[in-house]
Amino acid sequence: MTFAAQILTLYPEMFPGPLGTSLAGRALEEGIWSCEAINIRDFAADKHRTVDDTPAGGGAGMVLRCDVLARAVDEAASRQPDTPILAMTPRGKPITQARVRALAEGPGLTLLCGRFEGFDERIFEARPQIEQVSMGDIILSGGEMGALMLLDACIRLLPGVMGAASSGVEESFESGLLEYPHYTRPVEWEGRTIPEVLRSGDHAKIAAWRKQKAEEDTRLRRPDLWERHRGARD
Repeated sequence: MTFAAQILTLYPEMFPGPLGTSLAGRALEEGIWSCEAINIRDFAADKHRTVDDTPAGGGAGMVLRCDVLARAVDEAASRQPDTPILAMTPRGKPITQARVRALAEGPGLTLLCGRFEGFDERIFEARPQIEQVSMGDIILSGGEMGALMLLDACIRLLPGVMGAASSGVEESFESGLLEYPHYTRPVEWEGRTIPEVLRSGDHAKIAAWRKQKAEEDTRLRRPDLWERHRGARD
């Protein structure tokens, strides 16, 4: 079954963008996933194709109109009624690897990309099926870059995209920890050598070392993840 991605955007030319190359690009060519960018301006009602207006109450910037957005969302939902609709916004719930994996197991997704100062809040009140998500505590020029990130995270997990099945499991965040450090040839470089345990051939010792390093790095670099990981084990 093809994983179908719809993107509601003011800049449809941005898709598939970088997702048309490398693993995602090959998977697109093979029909493992599909990409359809829908121009929000096509749902404007005036001759100027107006999609935004000044913020109520005053302030800088412009706000995407709820009536235009609703028509776009309704059209996307009619095309793919069984896929979740996610709005890319810094006001959304931070995305997690667990959520990404759940999305990748489904039939696809519809992504709504914001621009300017964001969305008229009434779109979320009137269309409660829209899930507001954030790709991190950063501000981008629009939701398109976040949408590309989210799509890439999902596509790489689709069956047949990555060469080794374990490639999507032994990675940062999959177990609630950062991934252990990696090494490769040359064995010695600028006076630094690959840890001896990794050259021992003892798989049990290697697994134990990797687990220890993953826990140490998570505790030192991401204490927030470490606390959640400890809480999940308790």
